[in-house]
Amino acid sequence: MHQDVSSILVTIVRFSREGIAKHQRETGVLNPSFSELLKSQNTRSEMAENGLLHHGKVLTVDTMNPNVKRVEYAVRGPIVQRALQIEKELKEGVKKPFTEVIKANIGDCHAMGQKPITFFRQVLALCSYPELLEDNKFPEDVKNRARRILQACAGRSLGAYSASQGIELVRRDVAQYIERRDGGIPCNPDNIYLTAGASDAIMTMLKLLVSGEGPSRTGVMISIPQYPLYSAALAELAAVQINYYLDEEKCWGLDVSELRRALEAARKHCRPRVLCIINPGNPTGQVQSRQCVEDVIQFAAEENLFLMADEVYQDNVYAEGCQFHSFKKVLFEMGPEYSDKLELASFHSTSKCYMGECGFRGGYMEVVNLDPEVKVQLTKLVSVRLCPSVPGQALLDLVVNPPQPGEPSYGTFIKERSHTLEVLAEKAKMTQEILNQVPGITCNPVQGAMYTFPQIQLPPKAIAEAKEKGQAPDMFYCMKLLEEKGICLVPGSGFGQRDGTYHFRMTILPPTEKLMIVLDKVKEFHQSFTEQYS
Repeated sequence: MHQDVSSILVTIVRFSREGIAKHQRETGVLNPSFSELLKSQNTRSEMAENGLLHHGKVLTVDTMNPNVKRVEYAVRGPIVQRALQIEKELKEGVKKPFTEVIKANIGDCHAMGQKPITFFRQVLALCSYPELLEDNKFPEDVKNRARRILQACAGRSLGAYSASQGIELVRRDVAQYIERRDGGIPCNPDNIYLTAGASDAIMTMLKLLVSGEGPSRTGVMISIPQYPLYSAALAELAAVQINYYLDEEKCWGLDVSELRRALEAARKHCRPRVLCIINPGNPTGQVQSRQCVEDVIQFAAEENLFLMADEVYQDNVYAEGCQFHSFKKVLFEMGPEYSDKLELASFHSTSKCYMGECGFRGGYMEVVNLDPEVKVQLTKLVSVRLCPSVPGQALLDLVVNPPQPGEPSYGTFIKERSHTLEVLAEKAKMTQEILNQVPGITCNPVQGAMYTFPQIQLPPKAIAEAKEKGQAPDMFYCMKLLEEKGICLVPGSGFGQRDGTYHFRMTILPPTEKLMIVLDKVKEFHQSFTEQYS
C-alpha cells in the first residue's frame, strides 16, 4: 500500500509545471487530466525504451563526411542545374529570348545526336533478347557474336553476375586488342580489369594509392586544366592535389620542367607518389607527341612515381601530323630499364571515341608491374562491387573485337566508324576557326578528344561585378550566356587555369548545324558582353 502511494506521488511530481507545459505544446490540450498526463508519460517511456524519441537528424551537413563537402564537379555543377531549370520553364511557357537550351557542356555523344554503331546495337539486342537469334533480319556474324558472348555469361544471360574482374572471354579479347594496337607487345589478360567506365577504374586505383598522414600523405600530380573527376576523387579521398600546368602558348603542351617544379614544391608538404596524364587531353584537346610520352615515362621512373594514363580518347585524333601513342607501347619500346620497373595503369572506355556509348558504362584498366600482393588487394577491392555492368562488358567486347574483313557487317561498320570520326574532325576545325575570328577569344587547335578550351578576355568591370556576386568571373560569363542565349558551357574555373586567365570548355559534339548556332551565339554574346562592361 505504502509502495503504491509512493509511486503515485513520484508520478505527480514528474508532471510539474514544465511537464504540463510540454504536454500542452505536444497535444494542444490546455487543461489535461491526470490520466491524459499519465498516458502521455507512458507513451514517452515506451518510445524511449524502443529508441524512437526524436533527437534531431543523425546525418546533417555538420555530421556528414567532410571530404564529400569538398568534392566539386563542374561538368554537372550550378550552370547545368540552372540549364535544367530553364528547360522546365520553357516547357511551362515562360518566355525567353531563345526557344531551347543547347547543352555543350559534357561529352555525352548520343545525347548530342551522334548515331550508335549498328553492329554494336544489333549484337546487344540479341544478347538482351536471345529469341531474336531466330530472326532472319540479323546478319550471321551478329548472331555468332551474340552466341559467343552469351556462352561466356553465367546462365547464358546478360542479367547474371560476372566474375568481379570481368568476363574472362572479354578480358582475353581486350588483351588481344591491346597487343594489336601496340604492335605485338604482349598483354596478359590477368592484368586486365573490366570496369564501369574509366571513371570507376581511376577511382579504384586512387583508393589503392592514397595513404599516410600529414607530410607523408599521398600527393597526386594532375594537369591544370584537368578533368574534374580527378580533383573530385582526390577531395573525397583526402589526398593532396599537386597541380602542374599545361602550356597554353604551346598548344597545351606538357613540359617536364613544369612537372619537376610542381614535384619539388609538393615535397615540402606531402609525399608525391602518383602522376596522372590525360592523352588526348580533356578539356584541352591536345595530343601528346611520342617524345613527350617518352619524357613523361623517364620522369616518372626517375622520381619513382606510379603513372596513371587516361587514354579514353585514343581514337579521337584529328589534327594533321598528330598520332596517338599509348604509354604502354612507348614504355616497352624504351627497353627493360623502364618496362621492367615503372608501375603503370592505363584506362579506356566505351563512352568516347566513335562509340559514344556513355550509358552502358563499359571500360577497362590494364595494370603493368603491379606488386603481386597489391594485385590481390585490387581484386578484393573490385569484388566489393560484385562486378561491372555485364551489358557494358558485352559492348566493350564488340569495341575491341569489331567485325573483320569478309564478315557481313564489316562494310557498314567501317562506313559508320569513319563517318563519325570524319565529322568530328570537321567540327573540331570549324570550332577553332570560328572562335578565333571573335575579338577577345583565343582558341588553340583541337588536335583530339571532343572539346575546345578557348581563353576569353573579360573587361575589368565584368570581373569586378562577378566578385561582388561571389562568383568566378568565367562562371559569371557562362551564366549570363545561358540566361541570354540558352547556351550551356562550363567555366574554365571548374577545370583549373592560371591565375588571371579565363576560359570555358565547349564540346564539339552537337550536330554541325546546331554547333554553328552555338558558335554564332557565343560570338554575338561575347561582343555584346564586352560592349556592356567596357
